Amino acid sequence: MNLPNTLTIIRVLLIPAFVILIMDHSFWWALIIFAIAGITDGLDGLLARLTHQKTELGAYLDPIADKLLIISAYLALAIVEVLPGWLSVIVITRDVIILLGLLVIMLISHPPAIHPSFISKMTTTFQISTVLLALLAGYDSFFKQLTPIAIYGTTFLTVLSGIHYIYVGTRILNQRSHHRNFKGE
Repeated sequence: MNLPNTLTIIRVLLIPAFVILIMDHSFWWALIIFAIAGITDGLDGLLARLTHQKTELGAYLDPIADKLLIISAYLALAIVEVLPGWLSVIVITRDVIILLGLLVIMLISHPPAIHPSFISKMTTTFQISTVLLALLAGYDSFFKQLTPIAIYGTTFLTVLSGIHYIYVGTRILNQRSHHRNFKGE
C-alpha cells in the first residue's frame, strides 16, 4: 500500500459523506467533499508518476473509485431531484456496460490495457462539470442557467462514449475470436 493508493481509498471513503450531504440538501458541503475527492484523484495519479509508484492495484482501483463517485453523485442528485433521473440512468448504464464489457473480455482472454479514449475523457469532464453546476445552481442564477447546457452536453457525450466503447469492445472480442479460429483452437 503506497501513498497514491491510499489517496484513492480516501476518495472511496469520502463517497458516503458526499451522498449523505446531498441527501440532506447540504450542497455546499457536498461540493467541498466532491472537490476534495477530485483533488485526491489528481494527486494520486501525479504522485504515482512522480514517485514511480504505479501499481497494478492502483491501475484498477483508481477508475473504480472514479466510477463509484460519479455513479453515487448522479444517483443522489437524481433522488433529490436536482438532476433528471433519465440522465442518471444514461450515465450509470454506460458505466455498467463498460464494466461488464471489461469483465467479459477478461473472462474470455487476458485483461486488456485500460486506456481511456479522448471521447471518454471529454465525457468524464462533462459529467463532473454537470455535478459541480448542479451543486452550485442553488447559489447563483448563472450556474442555474448553465446546468441545462451541461446536462444535454453530458447526455450527448455519454451516449457517444458508450457507443464508442461498445464498438471497441466488439472489435477486441472479434479479433480474439478470429485469432482463436485461425489457430484452430
